[in-house]
Amino acid sequence: MAKAHGLSHAVVHRIWRAHGLQAHRVETFKLRRDPDFVKKLRDVVGVYLHPPAKAVVLCIDEKPQIQALDRTEPVLPLRPWIPARQTHDYIRHGTTNLFAALNVLDGTVLARCTPRKRHTEFLAFLQTLDRTIPTHRREIHVILDNYATHTHPKVDAWFAAHPRYHRHFVPTSASWLNLIERWFADITHTRIRRGSFRSVPDSIRAIEDYVTHHNLHAVPFIWTASTATILRNVRHCKEALETAH
Repeated sequence: MAKAHGLSHAVVHRIWRAHGLQAHRVETFKLRRDPDFVKKLRDVVGVYLHPPAKAVVLCIDEKPQIQALDRTEPVLPLRPWIPARQTHDYIRHGTTNLFAALNVLDGTVLARCTPRKRHTEFLAFLQTLDRTIPTHRREIHVILDNYATHTHPKVDAWFAAHPRYHRHFVPTSASWLNLIERWFADITHTRIRRGSFRSVPDSIRAIEDYVTHHNLHAVPFIWTASTATILRNVRHCKEALETAH
């Protein structure tokens, strides 16, 4: 830009800084396509901001195809001013699928790794989850996305047979509304990507150890955005798209 306008780099930099422009950054977005977006948004955010009294609120989802990657050379340790370094190349040893449920109230997580991620595995995870929740808990509100595993007829039948559970589906293509995704980001960044695993059982043990340590020091994620704030941001994005052409 400086060359095109006959200016110095410093002048362009000052102009960008004065107007808060960050030309080096690029972010992605996705338009809402769900016709029931507002309805589902109000439902899910309402559960976060005003959970029913004495109810358990759980955010459930699965993180599929977690690869057990073994680096071809040992990880180089930290040194002054130099971060830990891994080789770019690796050996694949297989994958596992992580089912997880985040308790919104206290931040603890129940997790289970499985070879596959069908509705069968999801039902087994729900049964394990149900055994961990005391029977005196009469209401359990579950935040889910619209993946086929969560809406399979046998899954629907399971929820119908367990009336204390109430499902709340996030809008299509709005997985960011599910707080378990925030926890998935943490385990991915701090454990999975930084690890070197010689087998799938090795990666599963690392995941289980991470969950155990997390639960010992669990801190809940606090949802603060209101429905009005989210809809206002969506409206601004739509207006920007319409005026950009």
